[in-house]
Amino acid sequence: MSSQNRKYGPDHPWTKFKLECAAEVGRVQYCKENNDEYKGNLPSRVNGEQGGPIGGQMVKEMIAMAKQQKGIT
Repeated sequence: MSSQNRKYGPDHPWTKFKLECAAEVGRVQYCKENNDEYKGNLPSRVNGEQGGPIGGQMVKEMIAMAKQQKGIT
């Protein structure tokens, strides 16, 4: 499935999770749900600096949840 077919609305659990993680690292302004600024002309370095911490926080939290479910500390 292409990314164009996956449209997550504001009430979708993944969208809520992403926004929570973005808030934890102070990057909510870079979430596409909060702005409609075109970013296709930005270098990947800039996009990575802006949004990279959000994805990193999401991964950290998913790993923590998985460890908690498995009883791993």
